[in-house]
Amino acid sequence: TLKYSDFSIFFLCLVIDKVSNKYVFVTGCDSGFGYVLCKKLERHGFQVLAGCLTQKGADDLQRGTGPNLKTILVDVTDASSVKMAMQWVQKETGGKGLWGLVNNAGRSVPMGPTEWMRTEDFHSTLRVNMMGVIETTLAFLPLIKKARGRIVNVASVLGRLAANGGGYCISKFGVESFSDCLRRDIHYFGIKVSIIEPGFFKTAVTSLEPIEKELHRLWNQLDPEVRDSYGEKYFEKYIKLQRFIMNTFCDPDLSKVTNCMIHALTAKYPRTRYSAGWDAKFAWIPFSYAPAFIVDSMLSAVLPRPAQSCS
Repeated sequence: TLKYSDFSIFFLCLVIDKVSNKYVFVTGCDSGFGYVLCKKLERHGFQVLAGCLTQKGADDLQRGTGPNLKTILVDVTDASSVKMAMQWVQKETGGKGLWGLVNNAGRSVPMGPTEWMRTEDFHSTLRVNMMGVIETTLAFLPLIKKARGRIVNVASVLGRLAANGGGYCISKFGVESFSDCLRRDIHYFGIKVSIIEPGFFKTAVTSLEPIEKELHRLWNQLDPEVRDSYGEKYFEKYIKLQRFIMNTFCDPDLSKVTNCMIHALTAKYPRTRYSAGWDAKFAWIPFSYAPAFIVDSMLSAVLPRPAQSCS
């Protein structure tokens, strides 16, 4: 007969050992998922190398942590900054290679109706969320290969189902595609690639203040003819809808996401995709498999109708 200890041994065999000798580099650690993840990884015994955008973010992260967590300022949109971070990590790891790379840095704004956007509005998000992931991954790949490690890319449920205009959904679809191609290309070297697909959580990405600020900017820069076609009521209802979504559906429990990241870094057989959050599991991901006309109808029922709508 099997005892509880037998099950414990079985599950322990499915987890990597000697984590104290393993280094993990995480981007976007000033707040949110990256901040929480670094704290947890340090408690697990990993050697944590955290990339922060600001000095304040780095100072806040290091407060109350031990010598196993070190920080560096890095801007994933700047190739020279990413290269400097890679060289720093290479020195810190001392030739052991990098066990884990977590591409977590991201931004959400501007987001809104596609017609309200200018080309540069798309670029500002794509540079961080998609090109930043690609730039960082390619720079750190030699270190990952040396350790036969893990790459964890943070996408989104909005990388499975596009629900709003702007660069965010496009960038997350790009992360999904890049990660799939990368996984198939480098599995020969013993490298595992996992994708995290969070639902809506309370982080800087879902903060209402910058979202509303950007929506007002987009609205005010529109040509009068375009603005009239939507109408002031449409704009007011759109703002109210964003407030309702962010205040109602954003989960404050960030551990639902960071636990997925930790599993991807510590499991002997990590998953290809992790859907984090109840809304991801029971709404966004299932809806992504629905026929387009059903998804279109559902979203149209929620969104306000423009003043000069034809239907």
